Amino acid sequence: MKNSIKLIVLAFAISISSCGDKEKQEKDNVSLGDYENVTETEKSQESTDDQVKPSERVDLTTKGVGPIKELTLTSEIDENLAAKGKGIFDNKCSICHKLDIRFIGPSLAGITEKRSPEWIMNMILNPEEMVQKDPLAKEVLIEFNGAPMANQGLSEEEARSILEYLRTTK
Repeated sequence: MKNSIKLIVLAFAISISSCGDKEKQEKDNVSLGDYENVTETEKSQESTDDQVKPSERVDLTTKGVGPIKELTLTSEIDENLAAKGKGIFDNKCSICHKLDIRFIGPSLAGITEKRSPEWIMNMILNPEEMVQKDPLAKEVLIEFNGAPMANQGLSEEEARSILEYLRTTK
């Protein structure tokens, strides 16, 4: 119960800090706190209208930064694992992520067609280091006004079940 209250308060705080006048935020050059190590190239890529947004870009080769170095998925969906992942997603991820719409974080429907399984799991397990060291994660952070993904303290097994669920959301 205490964890649920903490999550609700955290989600509310993030949503409040992520809201606001987009033009004013752009003019004020939104501060990213610890994430100001973003290169000028990454900043200019985010601001160019004719380029694909980082959250929509397809990159199936990058594995990200974290404990998952190699992961091979079968073509078959493990329905039991996906059901477990849906439960965890609904409880821990849906505060900031929706499947079909952009919210505090990117829409996640079809994410497995845009990112490698290793990148997705590393983002779930290691979001702080990902936004510091992974160029694509840095760009997504900028796209979403510097609202970093919260580390939910999930195990590799829980992250793997969320990945399996996300495989069903095309």
